[in-house]
Amino acid sequence: MPSKLQKSVPTSRSAVAEFAVLNEQIVSCARCPRLREYCTALGETKRRAYMDWDYWARPVPGFGDVNARVLIVGLAPGAHGANRTGRPFTGDGAGYFMYPVLYETGFATQPDATSRNDGLKLRGCRICSICRCAPPGDKPTPQEIRNCAPFLATEIQTLRKLRVVVALGRIAFDGYLNFLISQGVITSRREYGFAHGAEHKLPNGITLIASYHPSLRNTNTGRLDKAMFTRIFVRTRELAGLS
Repeated sequence: MPSKLQKSVPTSRSAVAEFAVLNEQIVSCARCPRLREYCTALGETKRRAYMDWDYWARPVPGFGDVNARVLIVGLAPGAHGANRTGRPFTGDGAGYFMYPVLYETGFATQPDATSRNDGLKLRGCRICSICRCAPPGDKPTPQEIRNCAPFLATEIQTLRKLRVVVALGRIAFDGYLNFLISQGVITSRREYGFAHGAEHKLPNGITLIASYHPSLRNTNTGRLDKAMFTRIFVRTRELAGLS
């Protein structure tokens, strides 16, 4: 069943117009008071290195190609990354690791992601998060994730050429599977195991690929390295018919 948010967007509109409406809904959302208070406080206190920044400090909409065949799903905006810049994986360690790989595999027009106005564009892919607000300790509550689920549903349903979903981390992986359950595509998550590089061909024709999240916790410890991450996106291009 389509989400309530999707029903509010006429299907006759272009993808650009549909995403514009969705983005407005995301940015104005106030469903999670704890997260809104946290993000607002971050924008007021700031990190010393970013004292001259005007923090975004609002829910962060998705970013990328409105006709994407690939959707990259992360957990949530970084407190001083996307919550500061207003664009997913922009201005923090995870983004500094990820965007060069997207550039080298043909999904991004440049390797550097520093601000919403840096000129970076995505080709054939789009990026969004399970939770659109930065959570304390990078840990949104289950209810906060559920509050954001209609945004994810609308984002996915608006990508009519979608072929591959890359889930960065277990929570994003489970979030996409929960979307499939809500749509009646699957009945349970049990048969879809999470492991780095795992691929699952789904009943709706989409391929779900699992990856470790490119957090500093994973990249600094070597749990995820550049070669491992690059293989994910080389394979993604192949499955999406972009190679």
